[in-house]
Amino acid sequence: MQLSGIGVAGCGRMGEPMLAALRDAGFDAIGFDVRAPQSYGEFADAITDDVPRFAEHLKILISVVRDIEQTEALLFETQALAAGAPGLRSIIICSTLSPRYLQGLKGRLPSQITLVDAPMSGATIAARERRLSFMMGGEEADLTALRPLFEAMGTSFHTMGPFAAGMTAKVLNNLLAASSTAMTRLVLDWAVDLGLDERSLLALIDKSSGQNWFASGFDGIEFARDGYAHDNTIGILEKDIRSALDAVPQGTDNTLPNAVITALRKLKPRS
Repeated sequence: MQLSGIGVAGCGRMGEPMLAALRDAGFDAIGFDVRAPQSYGEFADAITDDVPRFAEHLKILISVVRDIEQTEALLFETQALAAGAPGLRSIIICSTLSPRYLQGLKGRLPSQITLVDAPMSGATIAARERRLSFMMGGEEADLTALRPLFEAMGTSFHTMGPFAAGMTAKVLNNLLAASSTAMTRLVLDWAVDLGLDERSLLALIDKSSGQNWFASGFDGIEFARDGYAHDNTIGILEKDIRSALDAVPQGTDNTLPNAVITALRKLKPRS
């Protein structure tokens, strides 16, 4: 597979640094976003809101849009790239979506388009530092051919199985991440009320049995002190839990995941 004609759709917190990593590695990648390119400053020449221009360029689509609604718009509705990009041969789904939804995509795309799912972990800081972790699903030959793109953006690569297996792993991983986020924030709030120093407690947690990604990376995680909002990263964690719940077997006890959603929704900004 020739790795040219690369397009990154959804140039937000994750998509923009991923696009920058690909371009820095020498790939002829451009970005698409519904925001006007001028909002990206010096990076504006690499991003377009012109669908025909983006579609004409496109052979490999990396989708980093927010959710199922935006994925539907990108592939089948508003932008309609599945039918409107004549050179499109491969779609890499990096957005965190329901694995059940992903399974249904295969039968809706032209037969010449291969599908790979490669959701990532690490937050914006890892995207900017080119050290994302990818959880990948798809045919082995497709994943091998696309590997140089992932290597330009990340440092950790986990092949989980056939298409949608990477997404299944991602939503389960994010369920754990959301749980530790909610509980760490609760513990920090309690610690302040009980007279403990936040910095000292975080240093202790990093070296003891309460250690978790969110607490250990607290100073570098851009959403660490955010409150809940539908369109911020805390809100995205809620979406990811719901994606996991959509994939689990019928009759599964969802008490704990639903409690995490409730806890996330109660988060207020921390100074």
